[in-house]
Amino acid sequence: MYNVIINKNVKKQLDKIPIAYAKKIAFAIYDLENNPRPSGCKKLIGYDDIYRIRVGTYRVIYTIEDNILIVEIIKIGTRQSIYD
Repeated sequence: MYNVIINKNVKKQLDKIPIAYAKKIAFAIYDLENNPRPSGCKKLIGYDDIYRIRVGTYRVIYTIEDNILIVEIIKIGTRQSIYD
């Protein structure tokens, strides 16, 4: 089982999202503990071990460190704002 790390900036981003979407995103994040590469996840081109999952209109960007079993959430946002 992987440990999911969510930093303060990501928590602030999650607080700005409407509650209905925020709950779905939170469930998707905690599902990464059991399966860090769920169906529909994509590896970002040009990066090592950076992935994204889609939850409705939002994207969750995260890294996976398999050797120490850690998933770190980097950023949460809409498609328009996430890739800045």
